[in-house]
Amino acid sequence: MKIHITKHLDKLLIGSLMLFCTVGCSDFLDETDPTNLSPETFYTTAKHAEAAIAAVYAETRFVGDGAGIFSSNWQLLEAPTGTSTTQTAQNSDLNNLYSLSYDANTLHIKNWWGRVYRVVANANLVLANVPEIEMNGGDKAKILGEARFLRAWAYFYAVRLWGDVPLITDPQSADSVDFVPGRTPQAEVYGQIVADLLEAEQSGLPWTDESGRVSQAAVKSLLAKVYLTMAGHPLNETARYADAAAKAKEVIDNAGPIDLFDTYGQIHDESLGNTREHIFSLQYNSEVASNPMTNMFPNFQPVTYRGPDGTGSTVPEIQFYNSFEPGDLRAVDREGWFYMNYYRNGHEELFSLGAPFIFKHFNVTANGTFGVPGTAKDNLNVPIIRFAEVLLIFAEADNEVNGPTQDAVDALAQIRGRAQLTTPDLADFSQASLREAIWRERWHELCYEQITWFDMVRLRKVFNSATGGFDDFVGHVNLSSNQALQEKHLLFPLPEPEMINNPNLVPQNPHY
Repeated sequence: MKIHITKHLDKLLIGSLMLFCTVGCSDFLDETDPTNLSPETFYTTAKHAEAAIAAVYAETRFVGDGAGIFSSNWQLLEAPTGTSTTQTAQNSDLNNLYSLSYDANTLHIKNWWGRVYRVVANANLVLANVPEIEMNGGDKAKILGEARFLRAWAYFYAVRLWGDVPLITDPQSADSVDFVPGRTPQAEVYGQIVADLLEAEQSGLPWTDESGRVSQAAVKSLLAKVYLTMAGHPLNETARYADAAAKAKEVIDNAGPIDLFDTYGQIHDESLGNTREHIFSLQYNSEVASNPMTNMFPNFQPVTYRGPDGTGSTVPEIQFYNSFEPGDLRAVDREGWFYMNYYRNGHEELFSLGAPFIFKHFNVTANGTFGVPGTAKDNLNVPIIRFAEVLLIFAEADNEVNGPTQDAVDALAQIRGRAQLTTPDLADFSQASLREAIWRERWHELCYEQITWFDMVRLRKVFNSATGGFDDFVGHVNLSSNQALQEKHLLFPLPEPEMINNPNLVPQNPHY
C-alpha cells in the first residue's frame, strides 16, 4: 500500500543512492560521493539529476530479488504459466504459485506490489524535481524521458497484475491529499502509460544505447507492446492493433544496429549485453548484483564453478519441452533454450542431467564451458524486450488488422528461420491459422522471459502442450500441477497487508 512505499520518499531515494553508488554503480554510471546528500540539498546539480535517475534504474532490479528460500520475485510470472515445474518443496509461497492456490498473503505478490510502487515513487521524484535543475537542456530532457519510460514500465506491470490500481504521478508524503489512495480504473492507468511513453518518444533519447539506458527504440517497442495489450482483454480496444503494428514497424523499418542475433547462444552471452537483439534489459553487474536466474539451475548438480549447487525451483515442464517442433534448434541441447547435458563443475567432462533444464539465462562465461573455468562473475543482464518480440508483435497486430500479409509472414519467418524451421507461404494461411501460428511462436520463442503469463491473460487463451492448439484460459489444466485455471486467476489479489492499512483499496479482486 502507498503508506509503505511513499512515506519519507526523499529518504528512500537518498538511501537508494547511497547503496547504489557506494558499491560500484551499474554498468553505465560513475561513482558519486553521497556523504553530503540530504533532501534539502538534493536536486540542485546535474550530478544530482543523474544520481536520481540512477536510483530509479536500481529499483527495477527488484524483479530478481529474493522471495523466500530457493525463490525469486520473477517466479511470480513463471510458476502459474504451466510451462515450468519445480524440483523443490521448501518454499510454500512458490509451491502455491505452481498449484494456483496463491492468495493475498503470498510473498511474491506482496513483493511485486511494494517494489513496483517504489519504482513509481522514485520516478515521480525525478519528474517533479529535475525540471528545476539548471543543467544542459538536452541532458535534462533525456533524464525526464527515461523517468517517464520507467514509470510507464512499472505501471504496465501493475495494471496487468492487479487491474484497477492506484495511479500516483506526484511525490507523496504523509500529509498528501491522496496519501491513502483508491484504485484507478484500468483504462485511465493505460492512458497514463501511453502518455508517458509518447512524451518519452519526444525526449531526444538515442536510437539505441549500449550502456543499458532507455533508448528511443526501447520506448517505441514498449509502446507497441502496450498497444497490443490494450487491443486484447480486458480493454478490448481493437483499434489498438493498428497502433501496435505501426509502432512495431517503426522499429523494424529503422532498425539500424538492431537485428536478431545469428545464434541463440549470443542471446545469453554477457559480452553482447545491450547490443543488437537486446532492446531493453535489466542491468546486472556482479559488483552490484549478479544475474538472478540461478533458480533455473538443476537441483544440486555440478553444472557451474560452484560444484553441486542450484535449487531446481524453475525447470521445464516436460510436455512443454516436447511441444517444440522436430528440428527446432531452440530445443537442441546447449544450442537453444535448454540443456540436457553439461560440463562437470562448468568445465570438465560432459555428463547427463537426466532431464532438460533452462539454458536461456545460463551464463557460460561466469559458469564455465569445456576446458574453460568460469569467471564466477555473472554479469548477464535480464532481457525485458528483445527484437524477436517486436517482430512477433508486428506480425500478430498486422494480421488482426489486415489478415495475412507478406510482411506479417516475413516477420514470423525471421523467427522460425533462426530456429531452422520452414514457414508456410502466404497463400497457405488464413487469418485464424496465422493468428495461432504467431501465438505458438510467442510461446516457444519468448518462454521463460516473464512474458507468457501476460499473453495468457490478454488472449484469454493458453497453449496446450499436449495438443499443440489453444484452450480457453478458464478451464485450461496446467500440466505442471494438474490444476485448472479459474476466472479469478486473470488477476492477482491485492496484498492483504495493503488492504488492511488502506481501506480505500477495497474491493479485493474477485474470488480472493
